[in-house]
Amino acid sequence: MATDASKPLVVFEMANNHMGSLAHGLDILTAFQDTVQEFRSTFDFGFKLQYRHLDTFIHPNFQARMDIKYIKRFQETRLSEAEFLALREGIETRGFTPVCTPFDEPSVDLVEAHRYAWIKIASCSLGDWPLLERIAQSTLPVIASTAGASLEVLDRVVSFFEHRAKTLSLLHCVGEYPTPAERLELNQIELLRARYPGHTIGWSTHEDPDTIRNIPMAVAKGARIFEKHVGLPTEQYALNAYSASPDQIRIWLEAAREAVITCGISGERHVSEAAELTSLRSLQRGVFVKQAVAKGDKLDPSNLLLAMPTEVGQLTANDLGKYIEYRVQEDLPALAPVDQNQVQGLDHRARINAIVGRVRALLEEGRTVVSTQATVEISHHYGLDQFETFGATIINVVNRAYCKKLIVLLPGQRHPEQFHKLKEETFHVLHGSLTVGLDDEVRSCRPGDILTVEREVRHAFWTDEGCIIEEISSTHYKDDSYYLDPAIGTNPDRKTYVTHFFG
Repeated sequence: MATDASKPLVVFEMANNHMGSLAHGLDILTAFQDTVQEFRSTFDFGFKLQYRHLDTFIHPNFQARMDIKYIKRFQETRLSEAEFLALREGIETRGFTPVCTPFDEPSVDLVEAHRYAWIKIASCSLGDWPLLERIAQSTLPVIASTAGASLEVLDRVVSFFEHRAKTLSLLHCVGEYPTPAERLELNQIELLRARYPGHTIGWSTHEDPDTIRNIPMAVAKGARIFEKHVGLPTEQYALNAYSASPDQIRIWLEAAREAVITCGISGERHVSEAAELTSLRSLQRGVFVKQAVAKGDKLDPSNLLLAMPTEVGQLTANDLGKYIEYRVQEDLPALAPVDQNQVQGLDHRARINAIVGRVRALLEEGRTVVSTQATVEISHHYGLDQFETFGATIINVVNRAYCKKLIVLLPGQRHPEQFHKLKEETFHVLHGSLTVGLDDEVRSCRPGDILTVEREVRHAFWTDEGCIIEEISSTHYKDDSYYLDPAIGTNPDRKTYVTHFFG
């Protein structure tokens, strides 16, 4: 079955264009075998027949009614089972995948007996539930055309086959022969892809066979299976208005191939060429130091000049980020460019993401709802390397004359001892357990407990199992946290502000 990771599949529909002649049917296969050779690196190819058990498919009283268009057509192009089997074998020996549309239950039996690779459901049969029930009993994957079907019918059909663990592909189709351009409705390809993301989507077309402008659009819309009626015109047999000859198919495939190549890969990010990346990097701003820096110093954003031109191998503005720390490996004079080999980089993004994941999991465990408008800061008082021991995640909900925060401590974390001169705060334990040191007193708190910390009172708090605290206080002032360990207060990098906490 064609998927986004494989080559697109082109299925040629012979229908009744064999004209009831085995020889002519084989000639069609041979002609298109030659046509597709140059396109096999881009597409997989199938050939499709139609099976009807005409002795029961047509009512006994109407078997001879040649005044009825389709009865006349089917009766005049009747083939025996042996002839159909010969065509099926001819499909495979010429390098095509055999596909068949059965229009009644006995024909499904024949499809299985003749070992077809796929069963195709015609648009007119999409709501034929007795037939669909029989098809669902087969082990073969299914391709279904969707002309005339409402979303309700499509949903039912997709659900029907999904519940039976059947591989199902859907083809957008319009049942007009030929279909004028203004009624091709190619946007339906996108609708089907969005509505049924677990299924390969394609296009069954009945357009004028001389038209080639539509196939590139279908490719660009994301179709991965293409079905097209074909035939072989001769002095004896003319083609109908919607079947394509080998020459017309060659032109059509050229347009399709160009579209596939132009659209490129699907479902994943493409890999840029080296020349493209070199060109883009030459337009990026290079990193320079404004003032001289010494070996071992951390690059300070306030001391960086971002400007052109950028030298080969130079650090650029695109290499910077709030989660990336660079330390200089040699002395650099003022206005010097910073080469990638002159710095050692440490990217904290993975560590921050891991912390965010653990905090979110604890919030979910505690059934704590957090506003997406809140800001989040990760406090790592002695650096990220010691966050598991000393640190906390603070979610700032509101800070006006009143203030509310959520403080999350992971299992084993401790918030170092501090006090406030201006702020008074109350802890309301929402989840887990918390131990609080107040001056020389130690308190143990469980969910529902409330503890007020007055101004000037030294306090530290820690947890063994993890804890979520609601902190309600007067206004929070940035410089109102006085840590007893002066190393914390002088550490300018003890907080990381997270902007992707909720996404």
